[in-house]
Amino acid sequence: MNAQNLLEFIHQCPSPYYTVRTLAHMLTAAGFQELDLTDLWELEPGGRYFVKIYGTTLIGFAVGKKEGPVRIGASHTDFPCFRIKPQPEISKEGYGTLNVEGYGGMIVSTWMDRPLSAAGMVSMAGPDPFHPRMQLIDFKRPVAIIPSLAIHMNRTVNDGYAWNKQKDVLPLAALGVEKDSGTHFFRSLVAREAGCSETDLLSYELSLYPVEAGCLLGLSDEFISSPRLDNLTSVKAVADGLIASDPESGISVGAFFDHEEVGSRTKQGAGSLIFLQVLERIYAALGRGRERLYADLGAGFMLSVDVAHAFHPNYGDKCDPTHKPVLGGGVVLKESASQSYAGDAEAVGVITGLCRQHGIPCQTFVNRGDIAGGSTLGSIASALVPIRTMDIGVPLLAMHSARETMGRADQEALTRLLEVFFA
Repeated sequence: MNAQNLLEFIHQCPSPYYTVRTLAHMLTAAGFQELDLTDLWELEPGGRYFVKIYGTTLIGFAVGKKEGPVRIGASHTDFPCFRIKPQPEISKEGYGTLNVEGYGGMIVSTWMDRPLSAAGMVSMAGPDPFHPRMQLIDFKRPVAIIPSLAIHMNRTVNDGYAWNKQKDVLPLAALGVEKDSGTHFFRSLVAREAGCSETDLLSYELSLYPVEAGCLLGLSDEFISSPRLDNLTSVKAVADGLIASDPESGISVGAFFDHEEVGSRTKQGAGSLIFLQVLERIYAALGRGRERLYADLGAGFMLSVDVAHAFHPNYGDKCDPTHKPVLGGGVVLKESASQSYAGDAEAVGVITGLCRQHGIPCQTFVNRGDIAGGSTLGSIASALVPIRTMDIGVPLLAMHSARETMGRADQEALTRLLEVFFA
């Protein structure tokens, strides 16, 4: 796994919509056939397929020639960021700022003073109101910045500051904007980028993102520094594993869900019934039936792939005293007695055994008993599609920062594990 391939993938995915588009291109190039959620499906043993779900979720699968267990790799396409509100223009003393909304649990301070661009989906008027024209746009250049307040005006900023997300983080985007002029300086730009009139612009879902590209870092290039490592590292590894798979029996599934950062309970999130519906449709189209699906799920396995917290050399006391995953130490198996991570003893044994058999380095993460940890989609998805599940991922520093850090070798280990998992 070339680290530059990961960085290029991340560069192509500045919003969940673009992540799904990039995945679709990868799968199509690998011989997968696109299905439509609104069609009746005709599938064949040995076939390779994918379906996009509401623009920001994608499920791909490779069908074995014979019946057998279901193996699932699941990850998420979204990331903490600022989303631009529908009527965003604010004018003050000639400055044009944008009204934004925080999405997910970001480290706000890391977004300050960074050149930001915007990307996502635009909806435009068409002949049929039930089918507006939809267009992806990516400005691909800096269009805004969130300037910090000078330390001379906030002497205690380095002592800790509670950011007001309605007041302190409005991105600066324009100059010479007259107050109450009615000028839609941002919406007009969106319309031009989408190739439509301002009148035809109905709505948009646009994410701000740092334009600075990811890079290798360290005295021997042993680190990767990049935006959106959470969770595009996992998306890339699951996609690579699925593309490499050619199951003789059973079905290999790659599920790429949106909205993990805000709880997953949406129509295209891991907390939706859409995943079970897709699996039931696959089995119905193959003539295998619901009973066969449930049996294959019972014999199957799911990897919930999301990043893990690494030991931080400056904050060693934040780690559990006996579980300290480090950058470069390989894939992290995430465990929790509370089941915020979905693994059990057998699931841990399966993945540990796979890693040992194939020489893949692995390590374990457990939260300190006095620090509430995060959660991910594994427990949510496996409650709706009951299947033995293990949460894994690469270790990360500065999780939910505008720019995160990982070990270069860990992506290779994760990709290798997904390949042998699907083999």
